[in-house]
Amino acid sequence: MKNLILSSIFIASGILAQAQTMYLCKDGDYTTKEVTQGLEIDLTQGYDSITFTKPQIEPTVTIVYNGSSATVKKPSFVTGVSSTINGANVVITSDNVTEEIKYIVSGTSSNGSLTINGSYKLSLELAGLDLTSATGAALDIECGKRINLILADGKTNSLSDAASGSQKACFYCKGHLEVSGAGTLNVSGNKSHAISTKEYMQMKKTAGTINIVKAANDALHVGQYFQMNGGKISITSTTVGDGIQAESTSDAKDENNGQIIIKGGTLDITMANQDTKAIKADTDITISGGSFTINAEGNGSRGIQTDGNMTIGEEENATSILINATGGKCTLAECAQDPHNCMGIKVDGNLTINKGKVSVYNTGKKSKGIKVGGTYTANGGTISAVVESTN
Repeated sequence: MKNLILSSIFIASGILAQAQTMYLCKDGDYTTKEVTQGLEIDLTQGYDSITFTKPQIEPTVTIVYNGSSATVKKPSFVTGVSSTINGANVVITSDNVTEEIKYIVSGTSSNGSLTINGSYKLSLELAGLDLTSATGAALDIECGKRINLILADGKTNSLSDAASGSQKACFYCKGHLEVSGAGTLNVSGNKSHAISTKEYMQMKKTAGTINIVKAANDALHVGQYFQMNGGKISITSTTVGDGIQAESTSDAKDENNGQIIIKGGTLDITMANQDTKAIKADTDITISGGSFTINAEGNGSRGIQTDGNMTIGEEENATSILINATGGKCTLAECAQDPHNCMGIKVDGNLTINKGKVSVYNTGKKSKGIKVGGTYTANGGTISAVVESTN
């Protein structure tokens, strides 16, 4: 039977005492019909459900890239969201400040980009996206709120930006970025940073893998603080700047300002350029779990450096830190006043090791193990390194 005639059913049950709103759901969207004298429904339309109660459907906008073009699909019930498409360059503008909208992005383009403007939190799911911009950033999220980045399970995503342009990063987030999902994200920053956030960045326990293929500046440049609870980050030797850098904001009252907090996950970082740091914090570094493999190969490079204090333990997970310091003395012109050597760990403040395994191997000419500007305290753990402390 192609058509379903509902009038006799409603009359018999007495539902038509007053007008009823019917919701016809299909492909994540719905249409409404006012039923007063019965309604004939064409079942060949493939409706997912037919209800008299407003369906709880997540507001989702899908963006699909296909070579030199892109399409944006928005359900009719999502309001306050508009899009502009120029070739494969997509600009989304949202003035919706009442509900969190989810954007699902997929497809391939060698000359495309995505910019999202707004003032409310959102979710961004990368579901098999291969996107290269010829003019600027590949992804530019200009919402200064929480951005829930989902790496769809089983999907590999790749981003690459233009070597020219004024973008701060291949993937820039004006707000704070929280990463989840068991997929993979490969990022090539050809102009400056690979990934940059104005506020904090957090890798959740459920996060997948982020591979920084290339960075003309820092691989991950984070404002406020960086926190890693799980997942994996791999940074290759093609990174020109630092690996993970957390800057402090101008407001000292900001939460965890300038800190790096690592509770779990895997870090695999190789720094081959001179005077670079694999992990660098403006203030404190706290490690309570995680597996680290760091190769400091550049002259004057550092495996881990903090301008504040550093604490190492195993409160969250097992901690294993392996640093190979194979570089020598920095020969750059800017190092003339401080011709420092390659070093495994440099802590300007105090270093406290409560638990875990810390190994620093120095094979570079005059390379150093661990240098502490303040007080060094070893309460436990296994430390295989030469430690220099002024106190």
